[in-house]
Amino acid sequence: MNQTTIVYTSALCPVCGMVKSFLDTLEIPYQEVNVDMNPVAMLQLITKTRRLSVPQTKINGKLISGFNPEKMMQALNGSLL
Repeated sequence: MNQTTIVYTSALCPVCGMVKSFLDTLEIPYQEVNVDMNPVAMLQLITKTRRLSVPQTKINGKLISGFNPEKMMQALNGSLL
């Protein structure tokens, strides 16, 4: 399984914790990018998503907004085929 998962987060975001817990439960490795501490990443994320909100989860190139387990599983399962 060769997949890339990035979770864009903010320190004050409770939903970000839900996404990370979900991925941890599934034992899916991910890279966390805290946009509070990384203004360049924040601007890149806003450019890609046209949103000011986190969490944004990128699984194999697909961006998923908020905590959406169904879409996350679809993106993860697509990488297993």
